[in-house]
Amino acid sequence: LNGGSLVPVFSVAWQSMALMVIVAGTMLLMWIGDQMTERGIGNGVSIIIMVNIISALPGALVLAWKMFTTGAEANPFIALKLVFMIAFLVFVIAAVISITQAQRRITVQYAKRVVGKKQFGGQTQYLPLKVNYSGVMPIIFVSAVITLPGIILQMIGSTASWSQKLQYAVGQGWLYYTLGALGIFFFSYFWVATMFNPSQIAEDLKRNGGYIPGVRPGKPTGEFLDFTMTRLTFAGAIFLTIVFVLPSGLGWMMNIDKASPILQFFGGTSLLILVGVVLDVMRQVETHLLQRHYDGFLRKGKLKGRYDRLQQGGNAASSSLLIFLWVVIAILAISGAAIWIAQS
Repeated sequence: LNGGSLVPVFSVAWQSMALMVIVAGTMLLMWIGDQMTERGIGNGVSIIIMVNIISALPGALVLAWKMFTTGAEANPFIALKLVFMIAFLVFVIAAVISITQAQRRITVQYAKRVVGKKQFGGQTQYLPLKVNYSGVMPIIFVSAVITLPGIILQMIGSTASWSQKLQYAVGQGWLYYTLGALGIFFFSYFWVATMFNPSQIAEDLKRNGGYIPGVRPGKPTGEFLDFTMTRLTFAGAIFLTIVFVLPSGLGWMMNIDKASPILQFFGGTSLLILVGVVLDVMRQVETHLLQRHYDGFLRKGKLKGRYDRLQQGGNAASSSLLIFLWVVIAILAISGAAIWIAQS
């Protein structure tokens, strides 16, 4: 304060006190989140994180308004940037929602069984395999792993030239994005291999008299599910890589500082967490409405959450929607290139 240090004596006692305060605050937030989960709607911890992210939105809007309206009278092209960013933000949010809810539905049929005078089975259900099965976790893991070497070098206080170059490369250089893309693919497949067990699903289907048309029950069904999930995970990893690189690419194209709070709403973990939490809350509210004989938010109860595994409602992203998204991507890319050329 007034040019002085906020911590006058950086002693062991002060560090211990700060550590205890951080731990106590974390435990308090976890308790509040558990109470919200138990007594309210949605995951309490996720809602707290979402509120923390949204709290930066007003400041980001004010900053964007000042950035793209200052000098607009002399150069009307500056105001066009603001329009482009708003349109691009709407498109990014729509694309993230579409990919988050996109799934490959595997048809599962059940054999008919007669128990006494009652007949069971003979029905068709769907096994939904999500495109972005791992969610936001690969980006969180990659961000933690990549930033660790830079943090260690800063703690050591190394002033060597190689140390400075390594900190820059890991922090925002080409090495950061290369390791980030490779790490996202690795953690995406690692998460799916850990959480998704095709052999167990195949055994459960066989035990309950279910089978996938054209695939033999048992081990062939597990291999089919594993092959299908591998391809879906590849597409999901590409999507996460684009979301990971998008804020920095937009900042470079629009000449915005990478540390600006504006960019966090165009990709990264913030946007994925926001979309996922909102979808979960809407799904739970819709479930409560349907239990009380009210219509849901979207097409009478067909809204899908992040953690749905087996359900009959909902469809995968249609080919027409994907074509529309690619067309919009092309239009925005051409517009962005035109803006960049006009700037230069």
